[in-house]
Amino acid sequence: MIGSVAEAKALVGQPLGTSAGLLVDQARIDAFAEATGDHQWIHVDPERAASGPFGTTIAHGYLTLSLVPVLAAEIYSFGFGSARLNYGSDKVRFPQPVAVGSTLRATAEFTEVRRGPQGTFITTRSTVIADGAVKPACVAETVTLVVGDA
Repeated sequence: MIGSVAEAKALVGQPLGTSAGLLVDQARIDAFAEATGDHQWIHVDPERAASGPFGTTIAHGYLTLSLVPVLAAEIYSFGFGSARLNYGSDKVRFPQPVAVGSTLRATAEFTEVRRGPQGTFITTRSTVIADGAVKPACVAETVTLVVGDA
């Protein structure tokens, strides 16, 4: 638990840790397809995907990105402020697809902590990688706004 803005600033540029594994199964991919309306065959049709470029279905890139908060919560949390808001993303890349049945883990590091009129903005670089993969599945710089006293 990071208890203050000063603590967060002191951690800028340092590895914060690694999350536990999270399985990306077909049920999760299908639920994401339902929620977003993205039913592209490469995600939801195992038979067709078996003869496709990856030999299996793959997770949506935005599904992988949407898992960053749950993975990050295993690495760090903020014990200051009255609310934490997703302020946005500065840069997101998906260097390697996530095959169904993959287990994902994330690492994180703060790249910037700055005060603003609305609260404290904390930029985090999260790297998500599937077990056994050479390249990351997702590298995302996200910004959290911590509202309230710090």
